[in-house]
Amino acid sequence: MTDHRCVIAPVTCEAIDEVVSFVDRARRDLFPMLADGPMPADLAHFREVYVDGDGCFLIAREQGRLVAAIGYLPYDHRFAQLDYRSRHVVEVVRLFVLPEYRRGGLAARLYATLREQARKRGVECLYLHTHPFLPGAIAFWQKQGFEVMDVESDPVWQTTHMQLGLAT
Repeated sequence: MTDHRCVIAPVTCEAIDEVVSFVDRARRDLFPMLADGPMPADLAHFREVYVDGDGCFLIAREQGRLVAAIGYLPYDHRFAQLDYRSRHVVEVVRLFVLPEYRRGGLAARLYATLREQARKRGVECLYLHTHPFLPGAIAFWQKQGFEVMDVESDPVWQTTHMQLGLAT
């Protein structure tokens, strides 16, 4: 399906519960090993992180239906092998697109809109991590200009760390 009828916009306060439910459901579907775990802090405190804080969260709707989401939040320096302390870095998170809306350019449009928001806010570098067991994820991010910085040797996750510098 093409995405030409999808409207991309920031999350409003009125939509927070719907968006958190959408993202949490998608997260649990993609990562069944986390399904019984607690709600991640950024979702549990969505308003503080993405609406009132330094994060940014965008959604896509088609005729009012929530079909995709993406966000970024300040990078928290939790990976010792990555040194971003002297730069303004945000972490791209929570890219989820309903299956019937995939392969039509919506994820790339969502990401491009998010990247522009970051650029306007003076972000110097976008960071993200993904995993090889997510079909097409690494190739998608490389197509968006990200480069692989590190791949962890953990046999389950093989966390792949990627970054993209932004011109300031």
